[in-house]
Amino acid sequence: MSRVGKAPISIPDKTKITYKDRIVTVQGEKGTLTRSVHPAVDLKIEDGMIKVDVVNDDRTSGALRGLTRSLVANMVIGVSKGFERILEIHGIGYRAVLTGNCIEFSLGYSHPVKFDLPEGISASIDKKNVIRLTGIDKELLGHTAASIRRLRPPESYKGKGIKYAEERIQRKAGKAGAKAL
Repeated sequence: MSRVGKAPISIPDKTKITYKDRIVTVQGEKGTLTRSVHPAVDLKIEDGMIKVDVVNDDRTSGALRGLTRSLVANMVIGVSKGFERILEIHGIGYRAVLTGNCIEFSLGYSHPVKFDLPEGISASIDKKNVIRLTGIDKELLGHTAASIRRLRPPESYKGKGIKYAEERIQRKAGKAGAKAL
């Protein structure tokens, strides 16, 4: 059983946290995040630390305690440092161009694919094939990166498509050719 929920979360300087009516709000240098807290858990803010306590001592509350602790810790990190996700485009003629709040992809289809970035996510494109997504909400950032990857997932024969920078594509061997009898 994990003990993630028992670990306290330290509050960095210049970060303000309010918890009222089961809603936690975290304000920092990069912005503000708000999230509702499940009734099975409760937050206590004291001495520059946040502790997550359970209301009942059952299995579901223990799981929700760890989940809530992770979500609040990601909120604190997001408003103080921010999060970043890097995507790479592989393939001849595959590229991306950023125009305002929209990314236009050329991914081998007969038409360009336009992707509108959600509010709170910013992007920069290096060398037309590396997309750097940044934001303060880790959940929204991951969802956006997954949606972009889904436009053209990497295929396993040539490795063409959009992949995460740290992702490793397992390559397959192609056809060996006809055997002589």
